Amino acid sequence: MIFRTDLALEQREALSGTEAHGILTGERTVNGVRISTVTVRNQTGAAALKKPIGKYVTLELPSMMTSAKAAEPLQALLCETLLSMLPKTGCILVAGLGNVQITPDALGPKCAALIFATRHISGELSASLGLGTLRPVAAIAPGVLGQTGVETAELLCALTARLSPAALIVIDALAARRLERVGTTVQLTDSGIAPGSGVGNRRFEISRRTVGVPVIAVGVPTVVDAATMAGDLLTENETAPENARRMMVTPKEIDLLIEHAAQTVAMGINRALQPTLSAEDLLLLIK
Repeated sequence: MIFRTDLALEQREALSGTEAHGILTGERTVNGVRISTVTVRNQTGAAALKKPIGKYVTLELPSMMTSAKAAEPLQALLCETLLSMLPKTGCILVAGLGNVQITPDALGPKCAALIFATRHISGELSASLGLGTLRPVAAIAPGVLGQTGVETAELLCALTARLSPAALIVIDALAARRLERVGTTVQLTDSGIAPGSGVGNRRFEISRRTVGVPVIAVGVPTVVDAATMAGDLLTENETAPENARRMMVTPKEIDLLIEHAAQTVAMGINRALQPTLSAEDLLLLIK
């Protein structure tokens, strides 16, 4: 069965003989968080997995949407993974993709609102405030094409050309194959992103090739394709209705899920970008 997902982990689960395709995989568990790594090494692997060459790290914690405290181990590992992907110095631009008016698509804008922006704070000012040396960070929620009339990739290309950041972090809502991964999983990749691809609304690619700087994409699944979900439930002789391909499924508590996921992802990013500040200090600064 053909299924729709943005998660490299789920694509790998459906693919046999991954090493023969130039795809390396690994898995471990730290503090209750399952960490799965999928590395696409060449074009053969990219074609087999239907993902660009790069590294994909998936963090899974079933209790992420229940409370901020329960998500702390995930937050710490998100910080650690980001630090391994980001340049050590230089300004970082963070972009929260999506439409804040549509709850399952609001993750990016809500995350961007919680990022501690520091590019405008001088070294002297941060020292006088007792904040020490802050890494310059800029944050933006560029909206979507239907709101602005401008492709997100076009906006980010212009902004990166102007700011010349060391790297771009993009945050977006994803589609998963399995409902149990909705709101409980974070995927990080250094290969960039094609916004909207998981819901059949693929926009222009945002990657190092298109914007000129390293791009780290961070995403949380918030929807499941209805046809994919139905296919898992139906018997071998049954088929999902044709209109199921135009429908996406999301949990009834999606608003709470988005709030907790946005806080977890934003804090993980803030901790990675400002490692000299404690989690408590960062919480006070972004409120």
